[in-house]
Amino acid sequence: MLWQAIVDFDGTITCEDTTDQILARFAEPGWEAIEDDWVSGRIGSRECMARQVELLRVLPAVLDGFTEAIAIDSGFSAFVALCRRHDIPVTVVSDGLDRTIRAVLGRIGLGALPVIANHLAAVGGDRWQLTSPHAALSGDCASGTCKCRVADGFGRPLTLLVGDGRSDFCLAGQADLVFAKKSLIGHCHDNALPHHPFSDFSEAVGLLEELLASPVTSGAQNQLKDMIDG
Repeated sequence: MLWQAIVDFDGTITCEDTTDQILARFAEPGWEAIEDDWVSGRIGSRECMARQVELLRVLPAVLDGFTEAIAIDSGFSAFVALCRRHDIPVTVVSDGLDRTIRAVLGRIGLGALPVIANHLAAVGGDRWQLTSPHAALSGDCASGTCKCRVADGFGRPLTLLVGDGRSDFCLAGQADLVFAKKSLIGHCHDNALPHHPFSDFSEAVGLLEELLASPVTSGAQNQLKDMIDG
């Protein structure tokens, strides 16, 4: 199989944006004004999150305990199992926080999944710092994690993107298959990008099973395989 799956985390695997939940609970006043600057386009998400993380005041053990209450889409494990049966690598690629993502995935028995995200580092006491090792190396991308850069670095020619929001907009224009929810649906519709709307991962499992069995999807894989082998 030649597919790879890139799956967003906040609002896609989880039911809500976990970064916003953490900021609302543990950040000093001012994080919402920074959020407004990002929403209005005055700053990019990388700058937004770095400044917001500097406002966090929470001990590591308390933060890790808070992640225990984060709700996830109950169908995600079945989606991962389906991908594994078809030899489709699944990578969680997020513009969110790696520490939170790994804690949540570990809680549901999927801690071995590769995670590419911003790095949240404890720097002593209740203080934190954000770095973005997967940001774009050049160009106009202001995200902390450039999903286009990540996808380009993978070895498989067919990409399935599963996402819900602004961090997925760029890759939605390049991916071979897009499963979209929330604002990503509107973006794909407005830009005439082919996509499959879904509401939860139980629906995504049905979509993927149907598409993997379709002659069009299978034919695209076989055509690319012939090009590579020949």
